[in-house]
Amino acid sequence: MPSAQENQGTSASADSTRRSANQPQPIIIQERQGFGSRLKFWVLTSLLASSLLANYMMYNEDREYFAITDGPSETFHSGNHEVVERLAIIRISGTIMAPFSDRVIKAIKKARNDDRVKGVLLAVDTPGGTVTDSHRIYHELKMLSDKKPVVVSMGSYATSGGYFVAMGAGTNGRIFAEPTTWTGSIGVIIPHYEVTDIAEKIGFKAVPLKTGEFKDSLSPFRAMTDRDKTLWENILNQSFELFLSVIDENRDTLDKAQVRDLATGQIYTAQDALKIGMIDEIGFLEDALEALKKAAQLEKARVVAYHYPVSLFDVVMGSAKATDASTQWRAVLEMTVPRAMFYCSWDMPVSGSD
Repeated sequence: MPSAQENQGTSASADSTRRSANQPQPIIIQERQGFGSRLKFWVLTSLLASSLLANYMMYNEDREYFAITDGPSETFHSGNHEVVERLAIIRISGTIMAPFSDRVIKAIKKARNDDRVKGVLLAVDTPGGTVTDSHRIYHELKMLSDKKPVVVSMGSYATSGGYFVAMGAGTNGRIFAEPTTWTGSIGVIIPHYEVTDIAEKIGFKAVPLKTGEFKDSLSPFRAMTDRDKTLWENILNQSFELFLSVIDENRDTLDKAQVRDLATGQIYTAQDALKIGMIDEIGFLEDALEALKKAAQLEKARVVAYHYPVSLFDVVMGSAKATDASTQWRAVLEMTVPRAMFYCSWDMPVSGSD
């Protein structure tokens, strides 16, 4: 007979077996990879590759699109959101010089080529700038005004080069000036500094190596000769005559003789400019917009403004230029570079904006 100990062991073993039977057992499924699994793998891989390729192509298309249409942004200013026909505002502010003049020209070209734009308001608030950049803007505006109406709204300043570019509105364009606008200052200036007396006192002497008599003409380290003055007077007079001709061509209220009488470099108030025919009306930007709407024969219009938002790159580069020693030294050297300017100032311009 089995002993009591053996009976107890047998009973414990049976209890253990019953408990194991009552507990859920893990189910292990071994699937053999066949043709169906491999097919799903390759389908999913192909879809992923196609998605990556499509995204890459769209990225390239967007990059090419924005590279080609490197122009100003367009923001709603006033009027009717739902109307397709637009009146565009293009602003010229600060000193007219590169690279800001390039942005203005791109905005003018955009307005000229956009069939939805039916007219342009040129908002001028500048004391002027270089002869070349002022003339480039004027040239583009003339092509625009030959195709679409252009109205000018003068802000605080529209002097010298500012008045020059306003002539781009043509004979059919109207010029508005605010009650406190200063305009005029018709003329040309080449900023020049002479430091020969200071150089002599501190014992500084410039001895440039040059190939011709006039190679260092307008150098601040030597006095101007009579021949220097004759040379630069000829250059100034040609730019001056261009200024007079542009005004004569585009202002029916003035003839060449009247323009010459006004071209003393004098600044005119809005009231005086209206009396002598330099502008057409005293009013604000809203008044100029109403005149533009009538010229474009629109009852309703969406008024938009073109602008170049300040980017992080501009901020960083602006800060770098302000602190970079080589840039500061280059700016000092550039003071000696002769520049003919349609500019109203008692000093040389140092900056500008679009």
